[in-house]
Amino acid sequence: MLLRSFFASGGGRSWPAALLSLLLLAQPWAALAAAPATGAPAPNFVLRTLDGQNLRLSEQRGQVVMLNFWATWCGPCREEMPQLNRLHDKYKGAGFALLGINVDEDPRQAAALAAKLGVKFPVLLDSDKQISKTYDLSAMPSTVLIDRDGKVRHVHRGYRDGVADLYDQQIRQMLKE
Repeated sequence: MLLRSFFASGGGRSWPAALLSLLLLAQPWAALAAAPATGAPAPNFVLRTLDGQNLRLSEQRGQVVMLNFWATWCGPCREEMPQLNRLHDKYKGAGFALLGINVDEDPRQAAALAAKLGVKFPVLLDSDKQISKTYDLSAMPSTVLIDRDGKVRHVHRGYRDGVADLYDQQIRQMLKE
């Protein structure tokens, strides 16, 4: 309806000009889908955990939060999991929460792999990938560190050897603040 009235009111505009105008009009909405910038508030969400509970990001306010987006088909994700378990164990009593956000369409696959790898932190299910889109994933795994005030502090895309040491350093610094 909106498109039809837009083009109907164009009265003689060429298709390229009309398309360019439409794209310019759409620009503010496109910006809403961009990844949260460092220092910006982390977009809130509610996701179901593997045990069926709903978890809301805003309920974690006051803690340093790590969001780790992963998938069962992602080899580097599997490699990273034991290191994330160690971070979870090390800082869970110090005001730190690690939330693994799985993007597989079938939650049973996520549950099976989490059990096989002995994942100790909550696994949230983003089967429809809405939260992944909100956080603009461009690599797997992707990790977002959020400070106690709910602001994005660090974004890591992909996995490489030694990244867990960097996570550890950043978490420790954020916990001191």
